This record gives sequence, structure tokens and C-alpha cells, in this order.
Amino acid sequence: MFLAVVRAGSTLAASRQLGLAQPTVARRIEALEHELGLTLFERDTRGFRPTEMAQALLLTAEEIEAATTRFVQIAEGLRTTRPIRITAYSGNFSARVVAIFSEFSLLRPDISFEFLPSVEVLDLAAGEADIALRLTRSQPDPELICRKISTAWFALYGSRSYAEKYGLPASTEDLLNHTFVSFQREGVSSAYNDWLIGHVAPDRIRQIYSEIDLMHAAIRSGNGLGIMNVKLAESDDTLIQCFAPLEEMTSEHLMLIAPVAYRRPEVRAFAKYFAPRYASVFR
Repeated sequence: MFLAVVRAGSTLAASRQLGLAQPTVARRIEALEHELGLTLFERDTRGFRPTEMAQALLLTAEEIEAATTRFVQIAEGLRTTRPIRITAYSGNFSARVVAIFSEFSLLRPDISFEFLPSVEVLDLAAGEADIALRLTRSQPDPELICRKISTAWFALYGSRSYAEKYGLPASTEDLLNHTFVSFQREGVSSAYNDWLIGHVAPDRIRQIYSEIDLMHAAIRSGNGLGIMNVKLAESDDTLIQCFAPLEEMTSEHLMLIAPVAYRRPEVRAFAKYFAPRYASVFR
């Protein structure tokens, strides 16, 4: 306000530039003079004329203005150029889920995303990602912001081509003469392979893949039976669920957010928008 009055020559002209009421500007100038113990302006009918004291402060005031403007510009640059990093298994980024991101981007084009599709558990606390969409059978880190999305069920599936050749088991007691494909990877839960090893002879597992998408492709191709997420498999008419979901494979489907990331306004805005819509996909 000090600079605006110096440049405009009156509190009335300055108020118009600032979009404030003239009495407000006049009171603030008086308060500044009182705080400094200086007379900054000579008042007369022609307006406000800066005193020698004001002239002595003018250069420093302009330096403060420039520094403040630069501070805001840098802060805005940090906010607008830093994407929200989201990690999840690639299958989570279905067409319906991608549509939620697209709708949010129309509302908030200033917010960008970086997607990190992976079955590996990235460390949110260490900053490897901001948000994780994760299936887990264990309690997450209590420091993380947690929102339950759904309960994930898993079942044994076979392709129609496999069923035509070999039939399908009707229960866990009917697995003896079937072949299987599995998934196992260092650093990732071995629940798929552990369940199979607990129910079939090792030589009945034809192939173990280190990429879960390859295991899914093998199941669809008829290479063997395998465990799949029920929600993921239900939209594929080439697959047949052998019997009821496997209770021991049930997982919690969670949206986890790093505390540091959650302090960012854009992350909170996205989480508030995304979580209920994402949950509805699995309802």
C-alpha cells in the first residue's frame, strides 16, 4: 500500500489500483506511519506527497516488493510443476479409473500426475511415491494416511480352451490332475505361489512368472489354471472361475498417502475427489 500511494499520488487512486476501499488504504498508511514513528506523506488537497523519509525508504520498499513477487513466483512454480506420483499394479488403471483422472484433470488442469505401475511395494515414507493403491494382507504403516477402498477377493481361474480340453476343478479337493501357472518375484508377496504349493504337487506348476501380467496371459492362453483377482477377471469372458473365492487370499484394497504428500493442497484435493469415485468402481 505504501508503494501504491507513492506511485498513484493519493489514497483514492491507490485504492482503485488495489481493489480496496479508500478509507482502508488511508487507515493502513496511518498505521504504518504510527508503527515506524515517521511521517511518510504530506497531505493536501492535491493528494499525498512522499516526504524525504518516504523517499529514503522507497528503494528498500521496492526491493522487498521484488523479493516478495519472486517468492510467490517460485512457490507457484513448485506447486504447478510437481506432479502427484501414484503407484499401483497396472491392472488398477482400468478404463473406468482412467476416466476419473480425466474428469479431475478437466476440473484442475493445474495438477499433473506421474503414474508408477508396479507390483512392487514402493516406500511412501521415503518419498518413492505420493499415493499407493495397494492390496495387502498386513497392517500398513500407521504413519500413512489410509482409506479403505474395498475387500479384494481372489479365485482360481481357467480359460475356456483349457476347460474344453481338461475340464475344471469343482473344489480344492479336485486339483490333482490339473496343471497350473503362478507368479513369484523377489520383494513382492509370494501369496499366489504359496497357496498353490500348499495345495498341489510342485511338478503340477508348469511355469512361474516374475511378471503378473505374463501369468494372466498364460491363464488366458490355456497354459494352466491360476489365481486371479475376481474384479479383474470378471470382465474377461475368456475366463471361467473354477469355484468359490479363496478365503485365505482375501486382501484389503487400500489407498495410502504419504504424510508429507498429504500436506500439499493439491494432493488433499485429489484424494477427496478420487477416493469415493475409485471405491465405486469396486463396489
